[in-house]
Amino acid sequence: MSVHDFHAIHKPLSEPQEVPHSIEAEQALLGAILIKNDTLDRIGPIEPFDFYDPLHAQIFETISSLVHAGRLASPITLKPYFEAAAPIGDLTVSMYLARLVGHTPTLLNAPHYARTIMDLSARRKMIGVAQDMLAMAYDSPVDMTADSVIERAERGLYDIAERSAPGREVTFEAAISQAMSSVSKAYQADGRISGVPTGLADLDYKLGGLQNSDLIILGGRPSMGKSALAMTIAHNVAKSTPAEKDPSPFVHVFSLEMGAAQLALRQISAEAEIASEKLRRGMISEGEFRSLMEHARTMSKLPMLIDETGGIGIGSLAAKARRIKRRHGTTLLVVDYLQLMTSQGRRGGENRVQEITEITTGLKALAKDLDVPILALSQLSRKVEERADKRPQLADLRESGSIEQDADVVMFVYRDEYYLEREKPDESDLAKYADWDTRNRRAEGRAEVIIGKHRHGPVGIVEVTFESQFTRFGNVYRGQSNGH
Repeated sequence: MSVHDFHAIHKPLSEPQEVPHSIEAEQALLGAILIKNDTLDRIGPIEPFDFYDPLHAQIFETISSLVHAGRLASPITLKPYFEAAAPIGDLTVSMYLARLVGHTPTLLNAPHYARTIMDLSARRKMIGVAQDMLAMAYDSPVDMTADSVIERAERGLYDIAERSAPGREVTFEAAISQAMSSVSKAYQADGRISGVPTGLADLDYKLGGLQNSDLIILGGRPSMGKSALAMTIAHNVAKSTPAEKDPSPFVHVFSLEMGAAQLALRQISAEAEIASEKLRRGMISEGEFRSLMEHARTMSKLPMLIDETGGIGIGSLAAKARRIKRRHGTTLLVVDYLQLMTSQGRRGGENRVQEITEITTGLKALAKDLDVPILALSQLSRKVEERADKRPQLADLRESGSIEQDADVVMFVYRDEYYLEREKPDESDLAKYADWDTRNRRAEGRAEVIIGKHRHGPVGIVEVTFESQFTRFGNVYRGQSNGH
């Protein structure tokens, strides 16, 4: 029997249009592993479902189980597992296993056979995603939107791409080299910061900038200014001068709550120092209008993209973020805010904690994959309002378990001024009013960024300024060196 005849014996029935596969590569790989079991360690993360032929998948799974149990996998030791199996042409499975060994051309090519099998498996999965998408496009439930169909397809393709990507194993030598490169960068920065600068000096000093691959959570109660703080940071990054040989810093913002025009109006107000209330009412002078137009022209050139898709899913967000990273080289990714996102394929009865877990896990994986900092905003629970000291704590994060666990940095924005405005006593009570007035003057125009978790360094409170009429955060100037 020739090799060609041997291959021809075991071939699936023809189909109207055969999906991509290679029986020959599967046979050669199985034969190589049966000849030398440690070949299994050299062929990458191949799985039984990567094999097109069901019998080959079963053989590979049995071989893997024996080898991982420290036992020999050979045609003889596999024979008991296939005694009841249907014959292949005029060959029993036991005889077929012996033929696999006898007709394997060389062991050296085993990794190439494995790669071929995995590539063909990925192509079959892509066909499955396409067929699934066609079926949903033709006959999807009434409550399934086109965006849901697209998101499901993107997620399916992303899963295939993730598995098909080269492994990310790093030798300790390479890890040391990367670590020293980071230290060298910080050293050359003359002790300033090694990460992406936020433009808020004390915060940068505390964090060392926003570090690549970090998930940074910024929490706050409504009206505390977390969106304004995130946009202040995003704007500062976008307008910062690029380092030598580096491209201009590109900022990608997912705004799930506010529209792009609203965010832009806020930033123009802050830059031109014209109260946003005056802009909305059109109560500005001719000089202010000219100043506004000048700032608008400058700001329109900033390397920033705002995606205002509401209720976006983690799969769709990740797919968009990857496309933008490839096109522009993203420096910072902002998500405003977590609780408005949806998980992939939300299932009925699934509680919100499970959904947020999927979202935060996905964002952390995306930060590592893109190697950029992700600044994600989060609402806080109402428990804050029930305490005398309303400064947020880690436990105040809504659906907090996964958020706190997945985050590298957790920060909170807090403004005492907000609460004091609502606690103003009657002026007739002189003592109480005097005490309130003293505290209010001290808090006026000030805010705190509370670092509640910092995987790489210290926690603590950073003071910043807040100009409510411009919804703008800034640096506290103390009139003397603060040692930074």
